[in-house]
Amino acid sequence: MKRSSAFIAAALSAVLFIGCSASKKTQFKVSTELKAAEEQRTLPVLSIQTVSDDRKVMEFVRKPVAKHVSEQIASWTPNYEMPPEPYYEDCTVTLTGSDGTSLLASAEAQVKVRGNWTTTYDKKPLRIKFTEKQSLLGLNNGEAMKNWLLLAEYKDGSMLRNKAALYAARGLMEEDGLYAADSELVTVKINGEYFGVYLLSEMQQVSSHRVDITEPEKDYTGTDIGYFMEYDGYYSYEDELHGFSLDFADNAPLTPYDGSKDGGGRTMSPTPHRNEVGMTIKSTINSKEQHDFIESYVNNVYRIMYEAAYNDKAYAFSADYSSIAPADDMTPRQAVEKVVNVNSLADTYIISELTCDADIYWSSFYMDADFGPEGDGRLTFEAPWDFDSAMGNKDRCLDGKGFYAANIVPDVNGGSAVGGYDTINPWLAVLAYEDWYQDIVKEKWTKAYDSGLFTRTCQLVADDSQQLADEFDKNYSKWKNLTENRPFIDELSEPAKECRSQLDAGAFLIDWLNKRIDFLNSKWHK
Repeated sequence: MKRSSAFIAAALSAVLFIGCSASKKTQFKVSTELKAAEEQRTLPVLSIQTVSDDRKVMEFVRKPVAKHVSEQIASWTPNYEMPPEPYYEDCTVTLTGSDGTSLLASAEAQVKVRGNWTTTYDKKPLRIKFTEKQSLLGLNNGEAMKNWLLLAEYKDGSMLRNKAALYAARGLMEEDGLYAADSELVTVKINGEYFGVYLLSEMQQVSSHRVDITEPEKDYTGTDIGYFMEYDGYYSYEDELHGFSLDFADNAPLTPYDGSKDGGGRTMSPTPHRNEVGMTIKSTINSKEQHDFIESYVNNVYRIMYEAAYNDKAYAFSADYSSIAPADDMTPRQAVEKVVNVNSLADTYIISELTCDADIYWSSFYMDADFGPEGDGRLTFEAPWDFDSAMGNKDRCLDGKGFYAANIVPDVNGGSAVGGYDTINPWLAVLAYEDWYQDIVKEKWTKAYDSGLFTRTCQLVADDSQQLADEFDKNYSKWKNLTENRPFIDELSEPAKECRSQLDAGAFLIDWLNKRIDFLNSKWHK
């Protein structure tokens, strides 16, 4: 699928079904021209100034690589010179609006490189930790927070996959009282040097304005607190207090969801390969008692889900959550709904299915449970994250068709067909064949679709691609990573490899999204 300069200037037309009712769908044609608009927007400018004037101070944003990543590289690279780990540098941060208005003047902060494999790229993602809470660009209703992120979007030629996915996620999740990060594009300068376009975003963290669960008091060791967790292939790099393994009902086989009645007769082990994925505890815990409590709880919640879906049995927790036992006073569905916020799981499944994220089985999949005074103790799925490999950027659902998120998916290297391994996300797969759960998914999709949420998501990509063409051109003049993409070219799908400008990549993203939305609507719209 070649993208020529003629294609960039051509109109990209897509048929979307909008304004639908359950009984009838009316077609409206939405035409989007992806060409540089005559009127261009300019981005707000976020300027970082180091306190130190040492001549090597800029190394803090150029050299660090996450330790566990550099250790992996060293294991297969002879004479590899280990880079420094990410470290904080004292800075001041200034934010200027697109009209030149001062929005933040010299706020004290610390800044460092953050991320996993993205830390190996020349343009690195950053974390800002302000001394005092700051509100930035009105994100998340203007809530002031200390921690903010700058995502480099280095391997996403459109630079809009994370922004689009988070926008759609917020539209789905806010109605259910769930958190998804807010974000906006900015220009970044560091010590006066232009560093390009970044996505300014909230950080995944426990807060009354983000993941709203009970935080323990200092040194508190009781288990009646909130736990924020990531399903994470890097969990083994955490200290013993902040990571734990999962038994997945003794690794009981799952039926991958492909839209058929029985998954084509296939089954899949939740942990089919040597690199087991476990759980990282992202929130504050202070004791082994807390660690062991949440480890047992999460494993038993999954077992309750599995018993309900695969054995048609209801199980319930003991009063102290230490064990589970058969429950004759409830149905299997009721047993699940007592311990899982099913609306949150359905929202997460829809976003996961919409985006076809290549990392769905491995990391950036978040959940929490709150046992504090205002918590309900249910496992809740929220804070979706990390979509730069999604939506056709990597070769997944490239034609937009097929069920993906609860199906068998290849590892990042392409799966067993090319010498890798196949895998599955157990949390999304375990309830996938329950009719009542599918009904919830369809109801949520229909409501969001009819509200225009997915049309607005596509329009966001089109508007930014057109109106910020000059800003994107300047970014790619700096980094040249669309054409000089050797560090990550093996991660890209063939159409993504052929994009030579942001307009090109934006057109491809819209084309892919339209196909994906059309497919899911044909399956889920009620």
